[in-house]
Amino acid sequence: MSDVKRRVLSIQSHVVHGYVGNKSATFPLQVLGFEVDGINSVQFSNHTGYKVVKGQILNETELDELFRGLECNNLLKCYSHLLTGYIGDVSFLRKIAEIVKKLRSEDSKIIYVCDPVLGDNGKMYVPAELLPIYQTVIIPLADIVTPNQYEAELLAGMKIASESDVWKAVGWFHEKGVDIVAISSSDFGQRGELRTFLSKKNGPRFALNIPKQGSSISFTGTGDLFASLFLAHSYRKQSDQLGYALERTVATLQAVIKRTIAEIPEVMLNGKEAPNYSQCELKLIQSKADIENPQVVLKAEQIK
Repeated sequence: MSDVKRRVLSIQSHVVHGYVGNKSATFPLQVLGFEVDGINSVQFSNHTGYKVVKGQILNETELDELFRGLECNNLLKCYSHLLTGYIGDVSFLRKIAEIVKKLRSEDSKIIYVCDPVLGDNGKMYVPAELLPIYQTVIIPLADIVTPNQYEAELLAGMKIASESDVWKAVGWFHEKGVDIVAISSSDFGQRGELRTFLSKKNGPRFALNIPKQGSSISFTGTGDLFASLFLAHSYRKQSDQLGYALERTVATLQAVIKRTIAEIPEVMLNGKEAPNYSQCELKLIQSKADIENPQVVLKAEQIK
């Protein structure tokens, strides 16, 4: 492990309080042996579900200035991965494409993990103008993508109404050049379950059912956590080990959510009183052991 380059340049959102974006991704990656250099696409007091949000939004000029600082100090060769998450501005997203190409000119083996944060539950929460840039510019540059079902629908330009549709959408990503596609969540599990899908281009395909926890509670940062965990567990893995990487990713996610729910007051879990957003923030620090050594219970099935 010591002789393998493990450093991630992570460009996504940051919050002072709570765990989304870089706050959700950094600690797990560090626990799993990765150095993390974060650039914050936005810097907010808290995530946008709260009543009040204060903070700053980084523009493409400021992103370029930070990146050039790394370049001028000959630091670009030190990265094994680029990870991108929430980006809310067209010009900022276009700058990401330039960064990918520059990093690859320094080291062609760098892995770009793109979590295309566009929306969820049928609703976009970024400007619609970002979608065609993701489709035509960003996705073709990515090695790994981790969209949820809704984001996969938007990007592939199709309604996903069945499991066969999932694989059609996955095929769209592969045709764009993406090597590994992980659909982080979908509605195609059994009752009370989500279903995640994983596919390697010209390689194996997997699916895994995930029991829903805290169905009346909305958790933020889980997609960011999924992307960072999968980045770590899939690194340097052979094709036949990708199912195991997915199992470890899901095992940690389930453990973190379980611990988060366990610390919400009982009165708020029985429907008498709704928990506030702060009480629903992921309990990442308390889940350090589950990040280091996830207990795999849910097994991925290989799809023929």
